[in-house]
Amino acid sequence: MDLEAIRNTFAPSKSKTMSKVHNFSAGPAVLPQEAIDAGISALQNFANTGLSILEVSHRGKEYVAVMDEARHLVKKLWGLDDQYEVMYLHGGASTQFLMVAYNLLQTKAAYVDTGVWSSKAIKEAKLFGEVDVIASSKDKNYTYVPTGYTIPSDADYLHLTSNNTIYGTQMHQFLTASIPVVCDMSSDIFSRRIDATKFDLIYAGAQKNLGPAGATLVVIKKDLLGKVTRQIPSMMDYKIHIAKESMFNTPPAFPVYVVLQTLKWIDKTGIETIENRNKAKADLLYNEIDRNEAFIGTVAANDRSWMNATFLLKDESRNEAFLEACKEANISGVKGHRSVGGFRASMYNALELDSVQALVNVMQTF
Repeated sequence: MDLEAIRNTFAPSKSKTMSKVHNFSAGPAVLPQEAIDAGISALQNFANTGLSILEVSHRGKEYVAVMDEARHLVKKLWGLDDQYEVMYLHGGASTQFLMVAYNLLQTKAAYVDTGVWSSKAIKEAKLFGEVDVIASSKDKNYTYVPTGYTIPSDADYLHLTSNNTIYGTQMHQFLTASIPVVCDMSSDIFSRRIDATKFDLIYAGAQKNLGPAGATLVVIKKDLLGKVTRQIPSMMDYKIHIAKESMFNTPPAFPVYVVLQTLKWIDKTGIETIENRNKAKADLLYNEIDRNEAFIGTVAANDRSWMNATFLLKDESRNEAFLEACKEANISGVKGHRSVGGFRASMYNALELDSVQALVNVMQTF
């Protein structure tokens, strides 16, 4: 078989056209088409090198330019000055549960427990010092965001999780704290306007609003570092990753490239516009959940997530019929997390309003 025949074997069929699939997956999630197209192009010929981005050295000037721009755009979008550093690391947010405590926890840290991911962060932090869980919504299966708690002034930092993908809750306001604030924004990063200067460290796995799985964004205020007395292994040390400009070891090159393309799309679209779209999508779906007698929402109305709407059919015997109706309407990813059941519609930045309308149309038949 000659080379051309091999290429044709693996080429997508041009005779088949697929209708649009409405992707409500909780992650890896829907991405802007522009980012996907740019990624495909880079796989074929990256920066006119004649090589795939999968093949080039991360030390080459073409790729260094990608990393530099991906770090710069985060600071531009949030209006951050040189007090902050941006890193792209491996390991997802789950590794940050460990790294945050490794680098910051000297004696005691305060955590707010709002779901599975904050609970996992608490578990890791306990390996390094005292953890004060100052508030929790576990008593009602994480169906609300706790308020009215006191932040201890003697803690090394306060840890928050801004959005909870499994339970469908979101922090719509953030308290002002006298201690450093760390926030896991994995599932709602760049989905709305925030004052990023109120946070000392923000981290996020990319696979919701930023890009494909494999890259992790960490934004940190530099004066937060160097205060713990323990010896930190090189791979876990934020200072080393900052000094090496996210290239202490080979970075997740292709995921970071797609993150860059997504950041360009966010920058071009504008965060205010994205926020307005996200609110419109959430309003459309929650209005149907509240209007439709067949369904019921699962979380406190004031704490509903714009990113992940969770809901149930009152008659659970009809669950499979609803999922089948969604499938027939080219709706994907609405089955609820295995730990809570029901349904979950994840409406990340790149999901379009007509996809939410398609889901609402199916719900109206029930």
